Amino acid sequence: MPKRESGVLLHITSLPSAYGIGDLGPSAREFVDFLAESKQRYWQVLPLNPTNSACGNSPYSSFSSYAANPYLISPGLLLRDGLITREDIVPFPRHAEDKVDFEAVRLYKNRIFKLAFERFKVGRDKWTYDLFCSNNKHWLDDFALFVVLKDHFQGKMWNTWPKELRDRDHQALAEARRNFQEEIEREKFQQYLFFTQWEELKKYCAEKGVKIFGDIPIYVSFDSADVWTNPQLFKLDDDKNPTFVAGVPPDYFSQTGQRWGNPVYDWDKLRQTGYEWWIKRLTHNLALFDLIRIDHFRGLVGFWQIPAAEETAVNGSWVSVPAEDFFFRLTKHFKHLPVVAEDLGIITDDVRETMRRFGFWGMKVLLFAFGEENSHHPYLPHNFTPECVVYTGTHDNNTTRGWFDHEARHDEKERLARYLGRAVHGHEVNWDMIRLALESVAALAILPMQDLLGLGEKARMNKPGTPKGNWDWRMIPHQITPQLTLKLWKMTDEYGRG
Repeated sequence: MPKRESGVLLHITSLPSAYGIGDLGPSAREFVDFLAESKQRYWQVLPLNPTNSACGNSPYSSFSSYAANPYLISPGLLLRDGLITREDIVPFPRHAEDKVDFEAVRLYKNRIFKLAFERFKVGRDKWTYDLFCSNNKHWLDDFALFVVLKDHFQGKMWNTWPKELRDRDHQALAEARRNFQEEIEREKFQQYLFFTQWEELKKYCAEKGVKIFGDIPIYVSFDSADVWTNPQLFKLDDDKNPTFVAGVPPDYFSQTGQRWGNPVYDWDKLRQTGYEWWIKRLTHNLALFDLIRIDHFRGLVGFWQIPAAEETAVNGSWVSVPAEDFFFRLTKHFKHLPVVAEDLGIITDDVRETMRRFGFWGMKVLLFAFGEENSHHPYLPHNFTPECVVYTGTHDNNTTRGWFDHEARHDEKERLARYLGRAVHGHEVNWDMIRLALESVAALAILPMQDLLGLGEKARMNKPGTPKGNWDWRMIPHQITPQLTLKLWKMTDEYGRG
């Protein structure tokens, strides 16, 4: 029987700070203290990869599946380490404390990073930096060059660059590295800062008995260093344009399905390499996290590919993945593979069998449990088995309070009340759902921070299908109170978690 534990979902960007966005500094440690004091054993975060305004600042759309978002670097820790001075830190422009202004953050922090880099170049011990660059060379060099070239070409996609750079001609790459040496070093320096601060935070978590639960998007963005450096692993034509893109077929929620636009993998090529690309990617993420969730896990068993010329997902087709061979190779390579499968939506028997065979836990979301009159609904707690992770809601859902006040139908509220055995009220529905999660047999319960705070729909992190206004919610300083810590501690203890 797996150990009963619980944790909290809160992305790094959502932490309070004086610099416009959550970061890896003091507020991150204060949050870890809250987790430890309330008997929470997991901190779940969203992908740490760089974000960009063209993709709505989504952490699931990035220029790299390896690199980290430099805007999560803490200026406070740079000050502590002597890389900037107090005079370098000016007050962040006035802004709403509960929202991230991503553009203002970029302008503010880029100035700080430039100052830190100039100071680092003069008289600093660069041994740890050189070691970091050496240990991460297999992705870092190409990522830094990619970002610099993309900036040089005014943000154009890599497959529209001059042919010799698009196709990675050896001489053209060497010339570009010479011409942009300073800019490349600055990008690598920012990655060094992030991963140095991350290691410090991860060590602090371990000291407090808190494990970090990370997230891996199954697909990578077409406009990324990943595809530029490994075009042979994706279904592209001779001009490096995708021939097929990813998505999901039409269903109850959408008559045209979803066309995501990510390039799909060429699994025959991946298999020929022994899945080296995936093994390296998982190795990198397992060094960052204690547990990882793979988004859209079913795509590692079979995926919906759509001809790139199609505007919707209607005319796609299912393609099988050599899942048994793939996961067998992974389990041979990794002695321990702590993976949670995002198995929400319509899941076929072959996906369930793959999860069962390789011991991957699935997910249960309580907000989805009361939409129909069905006592056998898989998200109702009495139907759980211990080998799963239960959520009140995920980053893609409304908050529990927002769902109850604005989305739940009358019949859904009635079913929830019958299930609980009493009337339900909006101001306490978040704690009703939290109690259902904690008292369930699920080995791990994850609670979004917004639900612990009882916040409404304005605190929603993401609304799928809407390109703007997502990913920007932040906690306000001092929202975590001693009363909240004690209440969560008591409830966690009551149900034998932690």
